[in-house]
Amino acid sequence: MLGNLSNIKLEHFSRDGDIPNSALPVVIYKGALAEPTPERMEALFDANGWPSAWRYGVYDYHHYHSTTHECLGVVAGSAQLHLGGPEGRVFSLEAGDVVVLPAGTGHKNVGSTEDFLVVGAYPPGGEADMLYGREGERPEADERIARVPLPKTDPVGGQGGPVVERWR
Repeated sequence: MLGNLSNIKLEHFSRDGDIPNSALPVVIYKGALAEPTPERMEALFDANGWPSAWRYGVYDYHHYHSTTHECLGVVAGSAQLHLGGPEGRVFSLEAGDVVVLPAGTGHKNVGSTEDFLVVGAYPPGGEADMLYGREGERPEADERIARVPLPKTDPVGGQGGPVVERWR
């Protein structure tokens, strides 16, 4: 059961030292799923063309992916996620929220409840590498990010939604 899809935030992050971030905005759906469970979040992502890939939390160190975009659906608990690298901003997320990160966007868990659980998903064919903003990762990471195709669908909105409309 979808929640209130009118509460959508678009957040932009500039390059942050060795974290490249993206010209594309991060999309934050507050309360995207009214009664979140892992199975419901997976069904939502799968139905909208973003195959669910894992259930876990978010690592407690800055990292990013240069080979795919990533979708994080919170199904239990809450967390403070630091997005955009060390100079980015902290966002409070709770069960039912969904965050869509364009390739290159730094993210880190800076505090969460014990029961915090996320369903992760990627656009079709997407496989995440793991980069940490260390010296020497770029410019190769930038070249990979530039080759990541725009997704055909939004993991929450399907054929519509900000990932389709704002990332074009």
